[in-house]
Amino acid sequence: MSRALPKYNKRRVAFIGGAAAVALSGTVIAGFALAGETSRNGGTNARTLAGPGTISCPDVRSKLPAVPATARAEVDRNLALLDTQIREADKRLVDTVGQGGPNFVQNAILGPLKDKRVATVNRMATAIGRTAARPQGLEALAPCTLNTGGNATAATPKATPTKQAGGNTGTSGNAGNSGNTNAVGTISCPDVRSKLPAVPATARAEVDRNLALLDTQIQEADKRLVDTVGQGGPNFVQNAILGPLKDKRVAAIDRIAISIGRTAAKPQGLNSLAACTLTK
Repeated sequence: MSRALPKYNKRRVAFIGGAAAVALSGTVIAGFALAGETSRNGGTNARTLAGPGTISCPDVRSKLPAVPATARAEVDRNLALLDTQIREADKRLVDTVGQGGPNFVQNAILGPLKDKRVATVNRMATAIGRTAARPQGLEALAPCTLNTGGNATAATPKATPTKQAGGNTGTSGNAGNSGNTNAVGTISCPDVRSKLPAVPATARAEVDRNLALLDTQIQEADKRLVDTVGQGGPNFVQNAILGPLKDKRVAAIDRIAISIGRTAAKPQGLNSLAACTLTK
């Protein structure tokens, strides 16, 4: 036979239930609503996250010169893309808390974000440069930073060791783009040089410089594979190494195509050669 609770117990139960509801709703708001906040690229790109911290990126819009009418649509599209890139990085920051080693946020989030922003600001500069003076120095606005006011563990997350495929310090030329094979794996990238059309003499130096850069990028990715063996979760290699490598290759390939296109037909479809793979 049940007994009625004393009045003070009823009040206590009601208070506890209300507090639990507030705590739950607060968790939902902090974990999801704030992570989805957006802001225009017209101001400093910062997203406040409840736990992991804040990603802040330099403002690009205010650093642009007068944009010709013919370039306005493309510039606006890429400014919007900068916002999207930050939102995606914010979400990744929340989703990966606790993963990786001390450099996880730099390697898996800030590094890829910088590479994407480089490619995006380069497209804006190119669009403007078709009918006006091409703006210089926009790439300096690409790097973003992590403010850890919310939770310092976002910058130095707790390691969750997992056995993963890695790479090595060997390299190959851009003809074939593949690292050496050993116990930890091989990075293989499509050959860019053989897919290029005839390169005008005026573009030769810039094309060669970017082909050499493609080789350097693979060397750096190979080294990162070795240095980070045992770090991160199952998607660490994709997020921290192959993803950033693809973004860097897109930017380098874009520069190659643009340099050829200044005095000849701009080659199309080269970005399909940007993605690389890891084989064991």
